[in-house]
Amino acid sequence: MAVLVQKYGGSSVADVERIGKVADRVVAAKREGWDVVVVVSAMGKATDELLALAAGVAEKARAVSDRAKEAPRRELDMLVSTGERVTMSLLSIAIAGRGEEAISFTGSQSGILTNDRHFDARIIEVRPHRIEDELARGKIVIVAGYQGMSYRREITTLGRGGSDTTAVALAAALGATRCEIYSDVDGVYSADPRVCADARHLPEIDLATLSEMSEAGAKVLNAQAVEWARKSKVALHARKTSDPLARAGEAVRETVASAETRTSVRAIVGLDRVALVSGPSIEAFLGEAARLELPLLDVHVGPHASLATIPLLNLPDWTARRAEIAPALGQASLTHDHALVSVVGDGLLGSGGLARMAEALRGAGIAPAMRSGHALRLSALVPRASREAAERALHAAFVAP
Repeated sequence: MAVLVQKYGGSSVADVERIGKVADRVVAAKREGWDVVVVVSAMGKATDELLALAAGVAEKARAVSDRAKEAPRRELDMLVSTGERVTMSLLSIAIAGRGEEAISFTGSQSGILTNDRHFDARIIEVRPHRIEDELARGKIVIVAGYQGMSYRREITTLGRGGSDTTAVALAAALGATRCEIYSDVDGVYSADPRVCADARHLPEIDLATLSEMSEAGAKVLNAQAVEWARKSKVALHARKTSDPLARAGEAVRETVASAETRTSVRAIVGLDRVALVSGPSIEAFLGEAARLELPLLDVHVGPHASLATIPLLNLPDWTARRAEIAPALGQASLTHDHALVSVVGDGLLGSGGLARMAEALRGAGIAPAMRSGHALRLSALVPRASREAAERALHAAFVAP
């Protein structure tokens, strides 16, 4: 039978009732004739709650010892990887209660091998032999997303949104017909609907544009997942979990993203918690950032002025890292109270996009720390408190007309 991979995010499995509704959807797919593999995230805000526990323990330790440090990344991986294990087991139990056989696997049991980084590991290979064996026995396979095992046999996690990457990588390895990503929104929009009331639903989008959106902060799909989809030519279907089950032949509201799709769309995305390094020279900082494997998004190096932006989403130990890079800053400054807002789409630079961006932000009373232009993206670094206002202003200027 054809393989279908489904991924359900934290809001989709936030409580027992929602897990039951997911089980209904999974069982329905199985009874339609699919071999079903389901990737799940931790329930609701479980990952945030576990990280808060770790931060609390580390803070207590620092209060009683000057030798105490921030929570080690390895131990954070051991801790937060338990969240998905809870979900996978509960969903497997719910499916069994509906008369279908199911089995749950951790990332390591699923054959997901990663590099040797903690908290933001990258998948290097997938060996889904155990999954294939259980599918051949007629079982539904439930996989804990967001996690894998390094070549040193250490538990690793894939960074925020990493369950998307798990799903796409498995879809590629299993030769799945498609990969369905379920969340609390019915696909990709021209902006976050919670920020821009007039955001438009995008029924189709090409993976190149979606990749740029994800890198710049769009929350619908993880950037590494889109990278896997582009490399492996996996078609992605983004859907809303709470929508009713479709009858045979009935259209479903969703966004389909594929390498074959060619679209000309514009969308506004925002990335919260971004640090900025700027100064006459940042060469020493760039060397230290490479040594520490810090993520960098936009880097501009010139003879008189240079800058680099650092997304902080997957840096739980930012305080310690900031102290490590301080000696390499020299005359450069480091600030970390920024957000990055971006316009993603074709032909932006050639149509005076940067000037229009400046005008839109100025009209909203926002002074960006910097603006930059790329082939598919215009970006502005703004104060964190102004992020949503900036997104609305740019949506009105670039998308709404």
